[in-house]
Amino acid sequence: MKTYTNPPKSEWNQILKRPTTSLKDIEGTVIPIFEEIAREGDKAVHRYTKQFDKATLRNNLVSSSEIEAAKTKVSVELKEAINIAKANIEKFHRAQITDRIEVETTDGVVCWQEKRPIQKVGLYIPGGTAPLFSTILMLAVPAYIAGCSEIILCSPPDQYGNINPVILYTAALCGVKKIHKVGGIQAIAAMTFGTESISKVYKIFGPGNQYVTVAKQLATKYGVAIDMPAGPSELLVVSDNTGIPSFIASDLLSQAEHGKDSQVIFVSTDLKLIEAVNEEVLKQLQLLPRRDIAQKAIENSKLIYVENDQIAIDLINEYGPEHFIVCSKNEAFYCENIINAGSVFLGNYTPESAGDYASGTNHTLPTNGYAKQYSGVNLDSFMKSMTFQKLSSEGLKKLGKTIELMAGAEGLEAHKNAVSIRLKELEKKEKIDI
Repeated sequence: MKTYTNPPKSEWNQILKRPTTSLKDIEGTVIPIFEEIAREGDKAVHRYTKQFDKATLRNNLVSSSEIEAAKTKVSVELKEAINIAKANIEKFHRAQITDRIEVETTDGVVCWQEKRPIQKVGLYIPGGTAPLFSTILMLAVPAYIAGCSEIILCSPPDQYGNINPVILYTAALCGVKKIHKVGGIQAIAAMTFGTESISKVYKIFGPGNQYVTVAKQLATKYGVAIDMPAGPSELLVVSDNTGIPSFIASDLLSQAEHGKDSQVIFVSTDLKLIEAVNEEVLKQLQLLPRRDIAQKAIENSKLIYVENDQIAIDLINEYGPEHFIVCSKNEAFYCENIINAGSVFLGNYTPESAGDYASGTNHTLPTNGYAKQYSGVNLDSFMKSMTFQKLSSEGLKKLGKTIELMAGAEGLEAHKNAVSIRLKELEKKEKIDI
């Protein structure tokens, strides 16, 4: 990891640059696949599944017998762990349910807001070397609580046409009825356009590699919403001399093992701690099964020394980390002043892994600096807010003149007339009543 000491603010952007690939480098692959799936449906999906996943499939829908068989292949201990995590995630997301908001803005003018679920949502769950069954909990649980009427899940099969048993078990546990053996670009395209076997959805959720990320962004051009723009996983840890080097190193490596393009950053007001953390990273790295992946990510990562907490928080808000760990006696300062972060972890005994799996918060978070504009996935991600209003005759009389003046000033006479015609009718009735 490269060390920077008191870098001037003019150099922050360059130091904090993410190791991402340009969209133009990937779009050339993504766009033709989208076009073929739009034209050919399942035929193109199967063709790309064979090309990318080496699996030959006639039917991509997981059968009930496959799900039942998968349940027997998951250990009792892991099932118990998944159930504990699910309970915590469900508890936290149910607490996000809000009541209808109603206000009488003017006498006789009542406005209210209610939330409705997005009807059709698609969940993308990566497979491969790290089958992210935990992401099913993070997406399917709030989708179910929100009341989405159709939840479909796509995940890549192995070369034998099978999906990891833990993914199937977790999906079934969360009430997902339609699970498809489709991965990568072709899965996103299929959920965007719909095919003979895969439903078109209104919003797509879930992480993936940079090809999946670009595919999701392309989906928005066809009227499908996505949870957020995304990039590779990232983590920033800030600490003073109260941080524990081995803990900090383990957190940095926990993100580094996600992928070669992941990035981790350690910011500290203590130079000795930076040296100790660097040594611990090198030591722990040698013991990891995914050492080669983590090693590449560590090469993209930084150790940054700054003089005080104010400089540290300014730098962190400039970066906008996906995950942000605080190990400092000035914890309250960071809590009060952090503006741009996906999820925050406080104290030496709060590893980022807790949020990834079982504390209850959601781990589907904005990366690549999008924490400056986007929230992580939450219950509202699966819902829409709708507003209602009702005016009584008295309410229209009170507000009518205001509307007429504003519509007239904008030159929209039909808007003005929609009020004027009603006011004239009310005047007639009043005269008749007299």
